[in-house]
Amino acid sequence: DRQIGIDLPDLKEREAIFLVHLKDIKVCSEVDTKYLSEMTPGFAGADIANVCNESALVAARRNKNCVELDDFNYALDRVIGGLEKRNKFIPPKEKRTIAYHEAGHAICGWFLENASPLVKVTIIPRGFGALGYAQYLPKEEYIVKKDQLLDRICMTLGGRAAEDLIFNKISTGAQNDLDQVTQMAYSMITIYGMDETVGNVSFYGMSKDTFSKPFSETTGALIDEKVRSLINEQYNRAKLLLKEKHDELDILANTLLDKEVLTKTD
Repeated sequence: DRQIGIDLPDLKEREAIFLVHLKDIKVCSEVDTKYLSEMTPGFAGADIANVCNESALVAARRNKNCVELDDFNYALDRVIGGLEKRNKFIPPKEKRTIAYHEAGHAICGWFLENASPLVKVTIIPRGFGALGYAQYLPKEEYIVKKDQLLDRICMTLGGRAAEDLIFNKISTGAQNDLDQVTQMAYSMITIYGMDETVGNVSFYGMSKDTFSKPFSETTGALIDEKVRSLINEQYNRAKLLLKEKHDELDILANTLLDKEVLTKTD
């Protein structure tokens, strides 16, 4: 009856796992396993093995004698975002919308104090339906404060806010963002007790079957109202921030249209 919990590996453990999987791969001297472990928060051993194997395949396709850092970065993109689809034709009008959407995420992520640091932003279509994405490097933390969650919600809504601000129209491109935001907002109110009106209560794990809720209809209506209010507040905050940084938003979106991929250094 003994249970042994195995958590996802931390920074040092990921570095050790990289060393195991890189034993049979010829790696160039400039590749730092510490950097690779920093770039892979939340990765399990199998994910790390995927990155190592994928980077070796990429280097082989490029006729290299050893695996370079650039190959690892390409492999990371492949594992996180899916296969690159450069031959997919996207009309210029749609591409401009995607560029402003991703730039909106990036600008909010850059200027919000508690948002995860931005690593890369791209408008190259990937995987199944992803038309672009902004990659962040989440900090390894075990407790998260309310203002950090609010900043994350605001950053996630930055894409739709940018579309609304620039084109006065919204698109279906924010579906995944809205999923994440709704989940975060409901968690804040029903699990972490982060709303004064609903109070210091948590309904986590209380509902054993899908047909009954562990709270009354009145409380349910209050939770729904508070979630909408919280999301609208952060959406307006994102729009306000992008209005202030309008010039930066234009520069970033236009550079994205030109280069397609921008890293933190850019």
